[in-house]
Amino acid sequence: MTLPDTAARRKVIADFRSDTVTTPTPEMREAMARAEVGDDVYGEDPTVNALQAEVARLTGHEAGLFMPSGSMTNQVAIAVHTRRGEEVVCAEGSHIYEWELGMMAAFSGVVPRFVPAPLGVPDPAQVRAAVRRSVHQSPTGLISLENTHNKAGGTVIPLDVLAQIRAVAEDEGLPLHLDGARVFNAAAALDVPLHEVTRHFHTVSVCLSKGLGAPVGSVLTGSREAMKQAHRYRKMLGGGMRQAGVLAAAALVALRDGPARLKDDHRRTRQLAGALVDAGYRVDLAAVQTNIIYVDLPDAQRRVEEWDARGVRASALGPGSVRFVLHHQVSDEALEGAIGVLTA
Repeated sequence: MTLPDTAARRKVIADFRSDTVTTPTPEMREAMARAEVGDDVYGEDPTVNALQAEVARLTGHEAGLFMPSGSMTNQVAIAVHTRRGEEVVCAEGSHIYEWELGMMAAFSGVVPRFVPAPLGVPDPAQVRAAVRRSVHQSPTGLISLENTHNKAGGTVIPLDVLAQIRAVAEDEGLPLHLDGARVFNAAAALDVPLHEVTRHFHTVSVCLSKGLGAPVGSVLTGSREAMKQAHRYRKMLGGGMRQAGVLAAAALVALRDGPARLKDDHRRTRQLAGALVDAGYRVDLAAVQTNIIYVDLPDAQRRVEEWDARGVRASALGPGSVRFVLHHQVSDEALEGAIGVLTA
């Protein structure tokens, strides 16, 4: 019997759709098989507890809480920090608004107040100006940043800007949250320990299934009291995963092995961006700072489908934009092959 020539059967040279497409490494699979587990809803899974403690240590916080996704950690943080009817000050294009399906309104009853963010970096003065105190307006309940900023191209917020925005938060008496889906990429690009990026924030969402390569999960970190509140909201959202140590075990391997690979991802990203520019594609090279490339390309979906048929996968994000995301399972050899397809 002849099988149909489906995309699943065609050889994939490189999958640039996201850094979430990686599969568990042999070391992760072994750790998952050997993981000591318990009921995490009762706080009794030792492997989950070890993961939470380690991510909290790395971010400089007291405690952490493991959840299925970064969207959940972000939305739980918003619920912890805000009251219904308030606003969340965030950068234009923030993931918490663009790709989290209106959950800040649906779950917490709050709305965004956007500030301009050229290359994903908001001006601290404009963040301050966005804070609302008038009885005639929705009061500000939270300031949220995203680092790296996905929609801006994986761009990094400089450390001095983070410090200035923390000062705004302190002056205004507001909590400060970080959507750190790719915060390890930010630390790698800045060549600093993770806590230098995260120490300014009251809560941080750290995704483990993107650049680090874990199969599932994110950790929200903050004070012990904040994590006690977060546990309740996680339960409301159905985020209690019981014997989740099998997932946490893989995430611990990702924490151990993943950060050292990120600079190679960034190097390959710059290589791909340069090849695309040389081939005549429109890429803002100033935005290529970590592992993401956006290409301005008419008829994006058609081009993506053509590349897919030749073994190279990317994401059409709108009619005129294609995104490429590098990760540790795109080797130098695979990158060379993909460039051959993309520039033919």
